[in-house]
Amino acid sequence: MPGGVASGARSRFLPVAVAEAERRRAMLRRKPTRLELKLDDIEEFESIRKDLESRKKQREEAEVAAAGEEAAIALGAEHKSREQLINDRIGYKPQPKAGGRAAHFGTFEF
Repeated sequence: MPGGVASGARSRFLPVAVAEAERRRAMLRRKPTRLELKLDDIEEFESIRKDLESRKKQREEAEVAAAGEEAAIALGAEHKSREQLINDRIGYKPQPKAGGRAAHFGTFEF
């Protein structure tokens, strides 16, 4: 018994395999289904498309208005440099540096 399979077990499963092969050959292929475009479908498509376009247009108008407000704020009464705007945005508040060697090296004297 090579492989540990009895010859009786192999012959018992053989009719199942033959029946499976017969069933595969006996299947019929059906003809492709024809899809028809109806007037209702076209109207529904057009209404959805117009709705999406109007939403997109409103979103773009809102973005343009927001960008205009941001530009007005940036060019408003407070004229800040680019560096100051970045520092404000990230929350960095630079401390003024004291002049001289002592400020850089503590109390060391040379």
